[in-house]
Amino acid sequence: MKSPLSSSSSSSSMGVLRKPRLSPYLFTLLTFVVFITILYGEDFICIFGQLEPIPGRAISRPDSLNRGQYVSMICLLHTLIPEHAKSMKSYDNDALTVFRAKDYNASIEFYWAPFLLESNSDNAVVHRVPDRIVRRGSINKHGKHWKGVDILVFNTYLWWMTGLDIKILKGSFEDEEKEIIEVSAEDAYRMAMRSMLRWVRKNMDRKKTRVFFTSMSPTHGKGIEWGGEPGKNCYNQTTIIEDSNYWDSNSRKTIMNVIAEEFSKSKFPITFLNITQLSSYRKDAHTSIYKKQWSPLTAEQLANPVSYADCVHWCLPGLQDTWNELLFSKLFYP
Repeated sequence: MKSPLSSSSSSSSMGVLRKPRLSPYLFTLLTFVVFITILYGEDFICIFGQLEPIPGRAISRPDSLNRGQYVSMICLLHTLIPEHAKSMKSYDNDALTVFRAKDYNASIEFYWAPFLLESNSDNAVVHRVPDRIVRRGSINKHGKHWKGVDILVFNTYLWWMTGLDIKILKGSFEDEEKEIIEVSAEDAYRMAMRSMLRWVRKNMDRKKTRVFFTSMSPTHGKGIEWGGEPGKNCYNQTTIIEDSNYWDSNSRKTIMNVIAEEFSKSKFPITFLNITQLSSYRKDAHTSIYKKQWSPLTAEQLANPVSYADCVHWCLPGLQDTWNELLFSKLFYP
């Protein structure tokens, strides 16, 4: 297996390195908007070096999973740009992160919008609410920040999968009396896809902007699914899943069907980045127990690492570098 494209030192200097894990592959870490020319390693040097400095903007609309892909991209790029010619800043309580390559008048942006639509989880820092609610027909709340980009990368999935049903708000969060209905996760997701596709059609110029959509990121919380012991998960896993037919049960095929059905009707060309199957084999690539802990671990948790292992997010550098390689190939060789 090839080594990661980015290095732990490059990630560390950008202030994003997660604690290293003892495995052959260091790190890899939901809805992001990116605007850049995305190139890696020698490809970046060869191709980017041939370009004249031109304005460009890429934006990603993500959750924490896509933030990992965004960080991977920055780690891949920033070591090739002199210190004086780059900057990275966060705005609006971390809702927007912007990496700028000044000599190229280009930037790569991450915008926090886990549902794409307005929700009660839109605070990029404080978004762990017990009852998630999504406002119907509200994509313009976030969409106003996405206009004028050259490359737009959408993703939304995991936040919709908190149960069988999703609460949908009719009206406004400011209404004194709120009308809230519950619909199936599939119907709610379809609503979001239709809103996204409608917004893209009305606001994007196909001659100027490339639009991508990244498929769902798999999880590895049930070891029994890949032939492991009952009650185990990604903790202490150091090998990949070799069964080519393996499919994570949390990656709902009903959602993939919704995406296929709605995208087939789109009048605006959107490139689909299918990272689900290739990522499903990587039970060894999660942050596991090495993620940042937001509260002290209890004695019971410390005695049972499986109980707090993160089998959702990915280590950096690692798997999400591959997602960006796929994005790069689709961008330059459509």
